[in-house]
Amino acid sequence: MMQRGIERRELFKSDADCQEFVRRFSEGLKDTGHKCYGWALMPNHFHLLIRAGEKPLSDLMRKLLTGYAVYFNRKYKRSGYLYQNRYKSILCQEDSYLVELVRYIHLNPLRAKIVKDMGELNKYKWSGHSVIVGVNKAPWQTIGEILKYFSSNRTEAIRKYINFVEEGVNKGKREELTGGGLRRSAGGKWSGVLALKKAKEYRQADERVLGDSGFVEEVLKSAREKVQRKEMLIKDGWDLRKVDEKVCEKYNFKKGGLSNRSRLNAVSEARKVFMYLANKVLGISGKEIAKYLSITAVAVSKGIRQGEIICGGESHKLIS
Repeated sequence: MMQRGIERRELFKSDADCQEFVRRFSEGLKDTGHKCYGWALMPNHFHLLIRAGEKPLSDLMRKLLTGYAVYFNRKYKRSGYLYQNRYKSILCQEDSYLVELVRYIHLNPLRAKIVKDMGELNKYKWSGHSVIVGVNKAPWQTIGEILKYFSSNRTEAIRKYINFVEEGVNKGKREELTGGGLRRSAGGKWSGVLALKKAKEYRQADERVLGDSGFVEEVLKSAREKVQRKEMLIKDGWDLRKVDEKVCEKYNFKKGGLSNRSRLNAVSEARKVFMYLANKVLGISGKEIAKYLSITAVAVSKGIRQGEIICGGESHKLIS
């Protein structure tokens, strides 16, 4: 994924800024269980290559971007948006494109002329490349899974990895690695992607899909099914009130029991399940849910995440 500063302004004015971003990112990885395979910080933008864990990737990015923006604005006595639009994310077919993306991301400082050659890139401390080659350390970065693509022997793997990166120096900007592969990989079936966008399946970010036709079709099929299910439920009259009734029924509460602010475990759990179902299954905004329950949007965001854990992916059994 990639994010730029608003109007291409600087996101990182000093090493201290980069260090603060990395600190927040590493803590976020630990909290969410995600893995980082590659990263690169440039003055006005950054790239991250992440393998998502069980928690939504948006949890990590929301906390990282919001926290860093607060830090940056406070330090430089500024206000307003720090980032240009929403971050761009690319869903990648791992086996086919993982090392290609690692190379592409790690060559960014060289393409941007922040470093002048491979020798300087190997030492550039604000990129995962120097970590993979062993010059710098970042315990939170996953490097073993990358090196295994080149050799089971670490020394040989690093040598082959460096050669692989060097071979990419003259390839320039590759559209297929920045989302341009979606239209081609989908066999020209761009109408399906547009349909998903119209259905607001791309709300969290500017999202792309990178992979062969089979992988892309599988991703689009899954997204279409979610959209169709949501539309069917709404057509059948599912709204906040009906979800409320269903959850109360499951927990043997009287109707309207979720408005009770009791701290009893059963009530607290039921409210979290309600938030999750309303948001993730029906697509109802956190703001609407907060208004319905008379709580803050922050409380709803936290409740949605906890509700997802409670449901364990069995939402289809609760709403049917």
